Amino acid sequence: MTISIISHPDCALHEMGAHHPESPARLTAIQDQLLATGLGLVLQHHDAPLATREQLCRVHDAEYVEQIFLRSPSEGQLWLDPDTSMNPHSLSAALHAAGAVVLGVELVMNGEASAVFCNVRPPGHHAEHDRAMGFCIFNNIAVGAAHALQVYKLKRIAIVDFDVHHGNGTEDIFRVVSEVLFCSTFQYPFYPHTGSDTSSQHIVNVPLPAGTDGPAFRDAVTAHWLPRLEAFQPELILISAGFDAHVEDDMAGLRLLDQDYAWVTSKVKKIADKYAEGRIVSALEGGYALPALGRSVVEHINALLG
Repeated sequence: MTISIISHPDCALHEMGAHHPESPARLTAIQDQLLATGLGLVLQHHDAPLATREQLCRVHDAEYVEQIFLRSPSEGQLWLDPDTSMNPHSLSAALHAAGAVVLGVELVMNGEASAVFCNVRPPGHHAEHDRAMGFCIFNNIAVGAAHALQVYKLKRIAIVDFDVHHGNGTEDIFRVVSEVLFCSTFQYPFYPHTGSDTSSQHIVNVPLPAGTDGPAFRDAVTAHWLPRLEAFQPELILISAGFDAHVEDDMAGLRLLDQDYAWVTSKVKKIADKYAEGRIVSALEGGYALPALGRSVVEHINALLG
C-alpha cells in the first residue's frame, strides 16, 4: 500500500500576522511529528502543483478568482474578511493548496497511490463559491472533487469533514450537486453558524453541542455518516481533515482525543476499501494546538496505512 503526502514550501510563506492561529507553525508541527515517529520515511513525498484557473472556476465564480489574482498584494497585507488576509506569498500558497488536492486525486485515480494526505495551507472548507472567509481563500477539497467529476467522470464522490467548524463553503458549492455526498460533524452553535437546518438527500450535517467527547462523536458518526456512506457507495472519498475538535485545542469546545481521529479515519477507510478501491484524498483544514495537531495527523495517516 502506497500512501503519498503532498505539500509545498510556499504554503509556509502565507502569513496573516504574528498572533493569527492559522500560522506556518502548523505545517512544521506536522512535519516534525512525522519525522519523530519515522512515519515520514514510509510516505511518498510530492510537491504540490499550482491549481489552474480552469480548475478553480469549476467551483468558484470566475470574477471572484480574477479579483483574488488582481488584488494579491506586492507588499503588506490585504484583508479579505475579518479573519482572512493575503500577504505577497498567499496567492501562491492558496494555488498550491488547491493544486495539492488535484494532484492527490490524480495519484489515486491513476493507481499511483492508494491514499494521499495534503499537508497544505491555507485551508479551504469555508471558502464559498464567490467569497473567502474563515482563513480560507479557495476551497481546496471542492476543487479536487470537481476535478474528479470533470476529468475522471466519477458519479459518486463522498466528502467527509470532521473539522470543529461546519464546512459551509463545501456545502454552498455542492448544494445542488447530487453526485457529491457531503458528511460533516461540527460544533453548534458556533462559527460559521450554518448547517444545523440543512435538509438534503446528499448533505448529512451532524451538529454537536459544546463538550461533546469521543464516545458521543463516534456514536454520531456511526448513526448518521456510516449508513449514508454505505448506501451511497462512493467511488472516491475526500476528507476535510480538521483537527480543531481536539480537547487540547482552545479554538472551540469539543473534546476529541488523538485516537478518535484514528477511529473515524479507519471507518472511512473501510468504506473506501469496499466501494472505492481504497481511494482517499485527505486535506488539512483546522487544528491549532500544535502538539495535538502533529499527533492527530500521525494517527490519521497511520489509519490510512491500515
